[in-house]
Amino acid sequence: MANKLNDVTPAQWDAVTKPQHYNNGGIEAIDYIKQQLGKGFVDYCEGNTLKYIHRWRYKEHPVQDLRKARWYLDRMIEAVDEAENGL
Repeated sequence: MANKLNDVTPAQWDAVTKPQHYNNGGIEAIDYIKQQLGKGFVDYCEGNTLKYIHRWRYKEHPVQDLRKARWYLDRMIEAVDEAENGL
């Protein structure tokens, strides 16, 4: 049974929500970034949302970049909601 991120099977990886190269070690990259940036995490998410919105037209898989933009926007909404509600 998989209990570490490195033990996840290839079928469980997803290029948008759980890319394999962002999950090496015991913590997902996004969780580490959130931990390190604190309040700056919202700005990080906003920047990544803008990046993916800007470049989707130029990519081989444009819908994938739009989904990545939505993923970062969702993380941003969660972080703002947590800050507003003291979570």
